[in-house]
Amino acid sequence: MQQPLVVRQEMHVPAPPAAVFALLTDPDKILRWMGTEAEVEPQVGGLYLVNVTGARFARGAFREVVPVHRLAYSFGWDGSDAVPPGSSLVEIDLIEQPNGTLLRFTHSGLPDAEQCEGHAKGWAHYLGRLNEVAAGRDPGPDPMFGRTG
Repeated sequence: MQQPLVVRQEMHVPAPPAAVFALLTDPDKILRWMGTEAEVEPQVGGLYLVNVTGARFARGAFREVVPVHRLAYSFGWDGSDAVPPGSSLVEIDLIEQPNGTLLRFTHSGLPDAEQCEGHAKGWAHYLGRLNEVAAGRDPGPDPMFGRTG
């Protein structure tokens, strides 16, 4: 049986859900762990736009926003035929735990195994950087800076 084309990641973040939610929805806080430009309107129908590497914009729209608990937004890349803007779905659940938050991440709607693998690597990289920021550390310069693929 073929596995569905879904990226799933789960990690403990050493910060309360409200702090993690802010790192996902406040443009200035997003830029501490991902991207060079961010414009987000965390309300249903609001814009999600992040220049992830300084050379590649991710674009979509928020579909669900439950403050400090859940985000869902469409996702894709400007200029991409494989994963155009809004063609896939990112869902993030934040579950309060002792000493932090359980972050459950799902990215679905990717067109093939190659895109799924590439996005899994990218999200693992950026969620790791988010975790560093949540822990009060500087993740340092982004080694993905300037990449277009």
